[in-house]
Amino acid sequence: MAWARLILTLFFSILFLQSGFDKIYDWNGNLEWLKGHFGKSPLRGQVPMMLGTTAILESLTGVISAVGVFGLLFLNQDSYAIAGHVLSGISLLALFFGQRIAKDYAGAAALVPYFLMVVLGLFVFSH
Repeated sequence: MAWARLILTLFFSILFLQSGFDKIYDWNGNLEWLKGHFGKSPLRGQVPMMLGTTAILESLTGVISAVGVFGLLFLNQDSYAIAGHVLSGISLLALFFGQRIAKDYAGAAALVPYFLMVVLGLFVFSH
């Protein structure tokens, strides 16, 4: 179980650090794409706020997960790894909500395997 905890936590660290930092470093590209993506949705006027919130949430999730990897490897401590998994679930739910509102059902469906990995991770940490 220790390897499963480590690998899952490392996975979410990589996933959300890359995704969050991409939103920050390519703000304008992401903003333009999302404006089109949400152009016909009730959230069309909220795109800059949603992008900022998502960038912060994903970056925080990635950092907490990275600290969790360190804790698992060197401190025999799992609280940050668990927090990273919980934040991963929250981040994915936020993305899922946005995809559903934008009526991008294929994009929403693509998030389901990631969410199942969060559930698996939380199960692994609870046993």
